[in-house]
Amino acid sequence: MLFDVDQGRFLEIHERLCAYFGCPVAFFHALDPVSELVSSLLSHRTKNRDSSTAFRALRERYADWDAVIDAPTADIEATISAATWPEQKAPRIQASLRWIREERGELSLDFLGELTTEAARAWLERIPGIGPKTSAAVLIFSRLRMRALPVDSHHHRVAQRLGLIPPKLDVGPAHAVLEAMLPSEWDTQTVYDHHEVMMFLGQKVCHYQGPKCPDCPLLDLCPTGQARTQGTTTSGTKTESAAKRALPRSGAATLF
Repeated sequence: MLFDVDQGRFLEIHERLCAYFGCPVAFFHALDPVSELVSSLLSHRTKNRDSSTAFRALRERYADWDAVIDAPTADIEATISAATWPEQKAPRIQASLRWIREERGELSLDFLGELTTEAARAWLERIPGIGPKTSAAVLIFSRLRMRALPVDSHHHRVAQRLGLIPPKLDVGPAHAVLEAMLPSEWDTQTVYDHHEVMMFLGQKVCHYQGPKCPDCPLLDLCPTGQARTQGTTTSGTKTESAAKRALPRSGAATLF
């Protein structure tokens, strides 16, 4: 499914947000791809602080990911209790790791770096329960640094309000639509920057409830903001002070 969006407008959105928040954005970690998969599964609908706490607890309690597979599920659930829904995430993590070990004969996803991004994502999405967001997160957030675009709930909301995607398009299918808008010359860092600044805007300005439309650097480009403010526009000169209030990202927030 494609959605007709003016490329110049898309690029202006990206450039304004990079000026607002500051690009390039530093990668927040460089885990091996198996560890990134676990981190991404833990971060589903969980605050960064809490998912990081759960991830550290797993790493500290178990010698390796093989030990996590072989541990009683109840023990894994207790270990990751800082994350939301540990009763769901514990068996999901074990099942995903077990699937990789059975498929590959070892717990390693480093081979994905030898594939195209499309092939690597297709392989990951063969794992039961793994969808486009997690596959993209594993490839770009891990040390593989492959050119993939994750779309979290903040990114998705901002894209809808800007009219980049249809208002009723779900997060999963939104990945393909938004990825099709990325200029072919963008490298991994630029794709990562784009995801981050869209997410930052959703976190800090374009809230689910009570968005701060008058403070938004994209107000004159946003049909939703224009409707909410009755056509009032912003000059864009106030974005520098707002950027100083932006906090660095501390972890990944991921939908499966």
